[in-house]
Amino acid sequence: MSGLLEIEKIKDEKEKALLVFIKLKFPRETKKNVYKATDDTVKNGYGPEFKINEEIEELKNLASAAGAEVKEVVFHKQSNLNPKYLISTGKLEEIGITIEEGAFDLAIFDSELTPAQQNNLENKLKVKVIDRTALILDIFAQRAQSSEGKLQVELAQLNYLLPRLIGKGVQLSRLGGGIGTRGPGEQKLEVDRRTIRKKIALLEERINLIAVQRDIQRKTRQDNNIFLISLVGYTNGGKSTLLNMLTKSEVFVKDMLFSTLDSTTRRLKIPEIDEILISDTVGFIEKLPHQLVAAFKSTLEEVRRADLLLMVIDASNINFEQHIKSVMNVLKELEVHHKTIVLVFNKIDKLDDKSLGILKLKYRNALFISAIKKKGLGDLYEKIKKTVDKNRLSMFLKIPYSETKLISFIFNNCKILDKRYEDGGVVLKINANSRFEDKLSGFACKEFSIQED
Repeated sequence: MSGLLEIEKIKDEKEKALLVFIKLKFPRETKKNVYKATDDTVKNGYGPEFKINEEIEELKNLASAAGAEVKEVVFHKQSNLNPKYLISTGKLEEIGITIEEGAFDLAIFDSELTPAQQNNLENKLKVKVIDRTALILDIFAQRAQSSEGKLQVELAQLNYLLPRLIGKGVQLSRLGGGIGTRGPGEQKLEVDRRTIRKKIALLEERINLIAVQRDIQRKTRQDNNIFLISLVGYTNGGKSTLLNMLTKSEVFVKDMLFSTLDSTTRRLKIPEIDEILISDTVGFIEKLPHQLVAAFKSTLEEVRRADLLLMVIDASNINFEQHIKSVMNVLKELEVHHKTIVLVFNKIDKLDDKSLGILKLKYRNALFISAIKKKGLGDLYEKIKKTVDKNRLSMFLKIPYSETKLISFIFNNCKILDKRYEDGGVVLKINANSRFEDKLSGFACKEFSIQED
C-alpha cells in the first residue's frame, strides 16, 4: 500500500522550472530609454516594464498550465545572440550555478531554440531544456479532447521532434518501430527518423480524411444558406464564455490559457433572422508555433469559411493591443484578414468608467461587452443582424418552369418575398445569401409588384 502512495506522490510533484528571457539591446540605447526591472523575480533585467512583465507573466501561466512550478525567472539583455547557446556564455555560467543550487528540473526559454542550441544547452546545464514552442505543444497535448485534436497535436509534436533526435536517445517503439523495422547495419537514429516520418505520413492521411468529412458538412451548410460566425481571439479572452451566453450552451470554461482546443459549433437564434451557426476556435497566442497552425489547418478552416469574424479581446489585459496584432498575424497566415472582422472588447466589468470611456473613443466601431455579466449582448445581437442583412441581397428573378431543380433550390434556400406565375415561368422577388448571386444572376428580371395581377 505504501508503494502505491509513493507513486501517487511522485505523480503530484511538479517539475521545478527556471524561466529564461533574452532580449537584444538596441544599438543606441541610453539610460533615458532603459530601466531596471522592478519584478523581484527578474535578475539583471532592462526593457519596457509593462512589456517585459506581461511576457514574463504569460510564460509563467504557460508553464503553470503545463504542470510546472516556476521557481525563478532570469532576464538577460545582450548585444547579439550566441549561435551556439543563444545566450551569452557568461550568463550561461550563472544560470548553471543557479540550476545546481536550486535543484531545478528544467529550464524554459521564451525564445525559440534550434535543435543544436537545445542540445548544447542540455549538455551544459545538465537539465532538460525546452523552448516556448515545446511548452505550448505540451499544453495542447494535455488539453486535446477530440480524436481530431489529438491527431493534430501529435502531428505537430512529431514535426517538432524530428530534427531534434540527435543525442536524445529517443525510444520510439511505441510509434510502430521494433522487430522488422531495422535494416542490416542501420543505426537506431535512422530507424527513429524513419519511424517518425512514417507516423507523420499516417497522421496527415487520417487528418486529411477528417478534413474531407468537414468539407462535406461545410458544403451542406453553404448549400442550405446558413450564415456562419467564427469567434477568434487571443487565448483566455472569453470566447467560450461568450459562446455559452449567446447559445445557452455548456462549453467547458476555465480561467486558464488554452482551456479549450477543439472547435465547437452551436446554433444562434436571433428573431427575424434565418439560421445562424457560431463556432468557437482554438485561442491564438503571440509566437504561436507554426507547427500548430499547420496541424490545426482543418479545424481553423471554420475561420476560412466564416461570413463574419468576431475578434474577442480581453479589455482588462494591459497588453490587449499586442494581442490584437498577434491575432491579426495568424489571420493573415490563414489568408482571412480581408473578411468582415468586428472587435468585441470583453470583460468590461473589470474596467473603471474612465478607462472604458477612453477605449470607446479609440475604438469607435468596436463592441464592448461583459459575457459573464451579460452586458452589451443586445448591441452584439444588433451588429450580427445588420451584418447578416448586409451579406444578403434582394433579387427579381424569372425562372422557366423547366428549371425544376433551380426553383426547388430557391424555395429551399432563399427567402421568398413575392411571387407571380406567368406563362413562361415563375417570377420571384427573393432575399438570398450574396454567395448565390452568380448562380441566380442569369435569371434576373425587372422589378414587379404582385398588385399587377
